Amino acid sequence: MRCVRLLQVLFVLLALGAGTPARAADDSTFSSALAGLAADGFAEKIAAAERLAGTGDARALAVLRAMESGSLFVRKSDGAVLIGAVTGREAALTDPLTGADAGTSPTRDLTKITVNNALRSALAGLAARLDLASPDPARRLAAAQAAANDPSPEAVALLKGALARETDAGVKAALSAAVARSALASPDAAERLQAVADLSGILSAEVRFLVAPLANDPDPAVRQAVKDLTASIERRETAVAVTLNLFQGVSLGSVLLLAAVGLAITFGVMGVINMAHGEMIMLGAYTTFVVQEAFRAWLPPSVFGLYLILAIPAAFLVAGAVGVALERGVIRFLYGRPLETMLATWGISLALQQMVRSLFGATNKEVANPAWMTGAWEAVPGLVLTWNRIAIVIFALAVLAAVAAALRYTSFGLRMRAVTQNRPMAACMGIKTGWVDALTFGLGSGIAGVAGVALSQVGNVSPNLGQTYIVDSFMVVVFGGVGSLWGVLAGAMSLGVVNKVLEPYAGAMLGKILVLVFIILFIQKRPRGLFALKGRAAEA
Repeated sequence: MRCVRLLQVLFVLLALGAGTPARAADDSTFSSALAGLAADGFAEKIAAAERLAGTGDARALAVLRAMESGSLFVRKSDGAVLIGAVTGREAALTDPLTGADAGTSPTRDLTKITVNNALRSALAGLAARLDLASPDPARRLAAAQAAANDPSPEAVALLKGALARETDAGVKAALSAAVARSALASPDAAERLQAVADLSGILSAEVRFLVAPLANDPDPAVRQAVKDLTASIERRETAVAVTLNLFQGVSLGSVLLLAAVGLAITFGVMGVINMAHGEMIMLGAYTTFVVQEAFRAWLPPSVFGLYLILAIPAAFLVAGAVGVALERGVIRFLYGRPLETMLATWGISLALQQMVRSLFGATNKEVANPAWMTGAWEAVPGLVLTWNRIAIVIFALAVLAAVAAALRYTSFGLRMRAVTQNRPMAACMGIKTGWVDALTFGLGSGIAGVAGVALSQVGNVSPNLGQTYIVDSFMVVVFGGVGSLWGVLAGAMSLGVVNKVLEPYAGAMLGKILVLVFIILFIQKRPRGLFALKGRAAEA
């Protein structure tokens, strides 16, 4: 046991004895290069900066960044090179060799190490190279992308060294692209061909731009490789564009679905042409704005992201209450008179717009996305899907499922279906048909308010917000089939996708006109829409 302890002590002493001279040698090299930065000539400063970066020492990066930003000084009293943070006429100094605080000094006792454009450019390149050894993958990725613009042999050698030890897949791909990019200009045809092959895994527009000069390469193998790579990139770009258009179409369809679900109840089930339906959407959006401002005014910023969760029931209640008041105050006196109902609700829509304009002003109101809905997801390179659009697609389907479940499984849904199918018989069974009408109208209006919450996340809120969607909502309900929730889903998604597919070729306005013409022709053949209701209720 005593022998083992002696061996352990001897091992530690040997380790300390071996490490100290190496550290001393490193400090000596570092100090020598550091002192060279104070030279008079810019060529000498560049040479010293390259020696400093060549040490690969982590301390060098801070020195080069400080020199680039004009924060590197020479103390007149002893000639020491120090990093300084100037405040007024004083500078807080840091020793770049030890990282220790070197106290403060009047700026008159310091001489700033000046840089010119050439030196500043060299410092930026050297700092980027040092970042290749950073433990942060994001910094290594940025350094690899920056070093790719430097075709010098030193930079290429540095990239190859970094590539050999890199473990992160994203950074490794960037380094491979940077190395291959430098080899595209090689006089050796084999190296150019290998570079094109290495770039074949990155099917981006940037790579197509890089290999374009080799389309007329004297070597036929290189020309063919470039031709194949360019064709692959074009096929991928086409696939990404089609997928992105489909996603945009589904996203637009989800917005139409949210706007049309409430209308499917008030118009499809109750037979009321409610021209104020768009204003219910607008009320939901303004309720979201009010909830957001309340969170900003009275709650800590850490819980701000929860305002959207609270805005959903708030918007449902506000728009639903307005809907119940509208039905009890106006519409119940106009059942069976669709023209008068349409004119009355149109007048109410104008009154609601003016009321909101008087309360909040005519200018648009901005509703911020919560942090968890901000940003985007890059499914594959070039295919970027924003989180707010993804959330709206999921939210729209959830609302549709909740409405379908409420109509199918709740007692209110049963009463509502009974009243809409046979009102006299329902009244004979003791159902208060008047209140069922009011609550049904309130349900449709409340869902429109929830649609306003979603719309506030993809655009500004204004008094005219509802007018943008009222015509599209009627088209969805008529096309999908009056009174059918499945028809609303199919109609909204179909119109959303067709609109987005037509837009690149026909423009937004002409595309909408073509869709309208198609629906007119379609309902000539199928007046009840895609999902026509069957049975005695439909025949009534």
